[in-house]
Amino acid sequence: MQNHNMVLMLIVCTFLFSSMPALSKLKTLTPNQYIQYNETLVSAIGTFEAGFFNFGDPQRQYFGIWYNSILPRTVVWVANRNTPVQNSTAMLKLTDQGSLVILDGSKGDIWNSNSSRTVAVKTVVVQLLDSGNLVVKDVNSTQNFLWESFDYPGDTFLPGMKLKSNLVTGPYRYLTSWRSPQDPAEGECSYKIDTHGFPQLVTANGAIFLYRAGSWNGFLFTGVSWQRVHRVMNFSVIFTDKEISYQYETLSSSIITRVVLDPNGISQRLQWTDKTQDWAALAKRPADQCDAYTFCGINSNCNMNDFPICVCLEGFRPKFQLKWEASDWSGGCVRKTHLNCLHGDGFLPYTNMKLPDTSSSWYNKILSLEECKTMCLKNCSCSAYATLDIRYGSGCLLWFDDIVDMRIHQDQGQDIYIRLASSELDHKKNKQKLKLAGTLAGVVAFIIGLNVLVLVTSVYRKKLGHIKKLFLWKHKKEKEDGELATIFDFSTITNATNNFSVRNKLGEGGFGPVYKGVMVDGQEIAVKRLSKTSGQGTEEFKNEVKLMATLQHRNLVKLLGCSIQQDEKMLIYEFMPNRSLDFFIFDTTRSKLLDWTKRLEIIDGIARGLLYLHQDSTLRIIHRDLKTSNILLDIDMIPKISDFGLVRSFIGEQAEANTNRVMGTYGYMPPEYAVHGSFSIKSDVFSFGVVVLEIISGRKNRGFRDPLHRLNLLGHAWKLWIEGRPEELMADILYDEAMCSEIIRFIHVGLLCVQQLPENRPNMSSVVFMLKGEKLLPKPSEPGFYGGRDNDINNNTISTGSSSKGCSVNEASISLLEAR
Repeated sequence: MQNHNMVLMLIVCTFLFSSMPALSKLKTLTPNQYIQYNETLVSAIGTFEAGFFNFGDPQRQYFGIWYNSILPRTVVWVANRNTPVQNSTAMLKLTDQGSLVILDGSKGDIWNSNSSRTVAVKTVVVQLLDSGNLVVKDVNSTQNFLWESFDYPGDTFLPGMKLKSNLVTGPYRYLTSWRSPQDPAEGECSYKIDTHGFPQLVTANGAIFLYRAGSWNGFLFTGVSWQRVHRVMNFSVIFTDKEISYQYETLSSSIITRVVLDPNGISQRLQWTDKTQDWAALAKRPADQCDAYTFCGINSNCNMNDFPICVCLEGFRPKFQLKWEASDWSGGCVRKTHLNCLHGDGFLPYTNMKLPDTSSSWYNKILSLEECKTMCLKNCSCSAYATLDIRYGSGCLLWFDDIVDMRIHQDQGQDIYIRLASSELDHKKNKQKLKLAGTLAGVVAFIIGLNVLVLVTSVYRKKLGHIKKLFLWKHKKEKEDGELATIFDFSTITNATNNFSVRNKLGEGGFGPVYKGVMVDGQEIAVKRLSKTSGQGTEEFKNEVKLMATLQHRNLVKLLGCSIQQDEKMLIYEFMPNRSLDFFIFDTTRSKLLDWTKRLEIIDGIARGLLYLHQDSTLRIIHRDLKTSNILLDIDMIPKISDFGLVRSFIGEQAEANTNRVMGTYGYMPPEYAVHGSFSIKSDVFSFGVVVLEIISGRKNRGFRDPLHRLNLLGHAWKLWIEGRPEELMADILYDEAMCSEIIRFIHVGLLCVQQLPENRPNMSSVVFMLKGEKLLPKPSEPGFYGGRDNDINNNTISTGSSSKGCSVNEASISLLEAR
């Protein structure tokens, strides 16, 4: 009898246990199943976890989502943020109708997802996805979501989540801050896309803007300068007549990042760091005073690098002068001269700007910039215009009346054209002329002083020369004996490039293929892999590693390290997201992205990089393979000289040498090097001149042939110059009269650089002065390789006199083992 009772008790206990919810972590939830306060729902990979939690008070329970393996607990979403469960009997249940509900004991339903669609009970489940998105879905579909938590964001913006608005039916989805760090109830601040006028990303307290990230320009928001963020994430905006949405994705699943809006309206981009086991702040907005909305008032510009940081726009004056002088800029600025719509106004360009508030703007997606200017002039209330999409140089954005919340970005930004009365524009031009005259006077004084200094110190040059050579030799020796670059493990590079996947391949040169890679910490890299069949071998590899480890300049690509594994030799560089210069200037569509201001800035940057190599680096360095494909562009389109496998370095006063192994790229080689193997700093000057003419014309030196006179690009440019028609060389890009004269000066400098005789070419220090208009320009003489068929280098033939040598026509660097 006793045994019988024990069996009966065991059966009852077994029944009771089986009828209780499992305390193990659930992966899915089906209709009429529920999650209690002591259970959790996890994503498939286990990145996120969902369940009930509290802030130390068990009588206030919330159902939320947090990172599974990060301590302390980091909550990214709360369902019942405004209605906590008042006891420990909280329960989340999936109903027969496919809705999620939170039950609070006797009080019943305190939160309901209210799924708008219904399906058969047996086919619906609840899942926590690896993205952190809690979804109610059809079990037979991967995308048919009946409800998802991503549609109801809290204070956290996760990868894959969208801030969106249905312009037809609504609703509008955006972040709202918590009331306090211990209270997830809806606070007063929001992070959203403002849909008035042209859409822009803003942070607001109620209806009051706190900060504007700016309007979307095709690449990013104009007020954002998160360069590191763009290396590890992709950002996108969908903008149609029916919907506006903004989202971002990480480029690697190992990157854990989020955007959080705090109760004070400050947004932060955070990234988890395994090394420190902490969240690192990549960006914080507002970041400074200029980020505060309308900090300088209307019709002004804010610049944190100036003092005072607020200044009225050209043609405007402070509305309240005394307050302005006391650093109270809130009153803003007013026009000095009223616009005269009937008798002609003009526009003053501002570059690298965060565009003004667009909530009262007008836009058109197809108008060109010139059409945009015309449209603005026709409307007497129009105060400024800009390009809508800088990727294609298309679209029109117009502002009316006052300009609100504009600031300068040193590292990026966009061009905007502010409307002024013609008299104000004339005054501006006169001021520029006076400034130029003062600059020229300063240059003259500097040159006189420099000549005196040279005269005084010349008597000591011989003694100092010997000491300098000894020091440089010793310095070089120490560099060669020491560790020159970071050595990366081969497996690390393999993982970063997805085992050198074809999809990761960026291109291929004489050295070998180049791949894009993403390191574990999210850093993007470019991996140059030495080809076993490459004409550039181990010596060139060592040459580039030794030199690049010692070179540091804004306009030189940065070498991060190298990797050696048996026959495998690789160089690891910083990644340049905008690829190479030839990718833009020789393409009819992409070339429109480079206006004349940017093209001239790129030329100036290349010149400064070469000047550093020739004069300012420890060793005098000759690149020997300067060409448009070796000029890389970073995220801000700043040019960086790359590919140093063919460089030669000199110590002391040595400036030229000869070689029996001519290496480089035809079309960029000077005659003395291609034919006789003689190279010097003037060889790079010649290559630079070719690059200048290619940038200005948008045409390749190799491949271009004047149909009438059978001239290559250099010959064509020379002929236009001597006939007084240099402007016909310019690419088909809009320019104003002032810009035209500056472009012609750059053509002049380019022709001086490609002269036949090396002694006639200027050095790079003179070139930099010439480009800035700070040096009188001599008359150029006939360029090298100027002539018809026999002399045209684009025929893959070099000729001086009676002999010539054929060569390869591919774009890679070539080698002639026996030059003449």
